[in-house]
Amino acid sequence: MKIFVCVKHVPDSAATIRIVESNEIDETVTFLLNPYDENAVEAAVQLKSEDNDSEVIAVTVGKPAAADTLRSALAMGVDRGIHVTTDQWPDSSVTARALKAPIVQDGDPGLILTGKATIDSEGFQTQFRLAAALDIPVATNVGAIARQDDGVIVTCGLEAGDEQVVRMALPCVIGAAKTLNTPRYPTLPDIIKARKKAINEVEIESLGIESPDSRMEIVGLRPAVEARRKQIIDGPPREAVAELIRRLDEEVKIKLR
Repeated sequence: MKIFVCVKHVPDSAATIRIVESNEIDETVTFLLNPYDENAVEAAVQLKSEDNDSEVIAVTVGKPAAADTLRSALAMGVDRGIHVTTDQWPDSSVTARALKAPIVQDGDPGLILTGKATIDSEGFQTQFRLAAALDIPVATNVGAIARQDDGVIVTCGLEAGDEQVVRMALPCVIGAAKTLNTPRYPTLPDIIKARKKAINEVEIESLGIESPDSRMEIVGLRPAVEARRKQIIDGPPREAVAELIRRLDEEVKIKLR
């Protein structure tokens, strides 16, 4: 079975992001494999270990530097990579089409894994658009996967701590949550071996994908500034605590009682 895992090259959330040209970021900052995609890669490698006939292929859409992210996935145990190269930052509609084309060309996907989101745009859309384009089922925020016959049973996290158990036939798309597993850290031998694994580069223009009827464009970026104001509550402890509870209740709308 071919297991495809879709990964994205994203800025390190710990880096200092500087906005340039009003709607772009300074790309000299550190980039890495999207953290949620690490869980997807780990799940793919674990599934392969249960079936020696399986092959794991990582696919990414991005600029030339995104090859580094593919190498990270290869070092975690992925067999080979496909890099759809582009000089742009495509939206989720274009990304889904650019992921679908090489997956279909590579042939017969048995399972497709993604992260539930990316830490840069947090659109939460690509896995659904990809599944719709392939006309296959999809589940996201998945915290557990179990193979069963010709399908999988997944546990999806919902709001307020609830969970939903879903059975899907293969092929299908799974969006991994952080609770799915603990990604492995590649060793030095793993990193060296990854340099010898194949990455097939494909220009996005060569895929002949249709332009979507509607697209999203980033027209501007602004740094997030948190406006905080310090408040000191004086008085005896009992009265001060009572006043704090009142303010949280009435002003911040946090119900403590």
